[in-house]
Amino acid sequence: MTQVVQGTPIRADVRDKLIVALDYNSVAAAEAAVAQLGDVVSFYKIGLELAVSGGIDLAADLIAAGKKVFLDLKLHDIGNTVERATAAAAERGFDILTVHAYPMTMAAAARGAAGSKLEVLGVTVLTSYDDADLAATGVVGGVTETVRLRAGQARDAGIAGVICAPTDAAMVRAILGPDRRVVTPGVRPKGAAVGDQKRIATPAEALAAGADRIVVGRPVTAAEDPVAAAQAILAELQGA
Repeated sequence: MTQVVQGTPIRADVRDKLIVALDYNSVAAAEAAVAQLGDVVSFYKIGLELAVSGGIDLAADLIAAGKKVFLDLKLHDIGNTVERATAAAAERGFDILTVHAYPMTMAAAARGAAGSKLEVLGVTVLTSYDDADLAATGVVGGVTETVRLRAGQARDAGIAGVICAPTDAAMVRAILGPDRRVVTPGVRPKGAAVGDQKRIATPAEALAAGADRIVVGRPVTAAEDPVAAAQAILAELQGA
């Protein structure tokens, strides 16, 4: 369905570029947000907070209603567990599943998703991390080098693509090539609060850098008018 924003039709493919994060601790709150956004938003993310609060069952309702769903669990475990969990996510009809971008984890997830529509994306470095945060975990290469390494490992593991900060998207796109996914959280419209994010960009900047899709949470869901906020982002994406 084509949406019209300020007199301009928004194409369906553009609507799928915006993933709204349902960062709630109750299904009722998430359902209210989805109902308010209506047909404006076609793609939702369910993360850890909502998943442990009943979000897996909510996902089934969203999928049945024709929405796309990104399950953001950042899996990392022994290969057999990751493979079976990924296969279960594929059977439930999810569109995207995240795993941590470690070679054995990504390879296991690729096996679990084989033959399904599920896109497995490897999380490179969280957008709330900078070099100092990464060093505190024992990683000595810094953000840029770590993202570069993990993007190449994701490509070699055969998964669909990666999650990275928009500031890393151009580098990652060059590594992955044109046929894999680059999805960026840490996207903030001009004037929006930065919150706990450190490596950010606007929606148009993220797409220009090579992102296929962007993930936006609070700038939409916590806005005074969430519908208008989502529409403004879609209009920016279409014009990018």
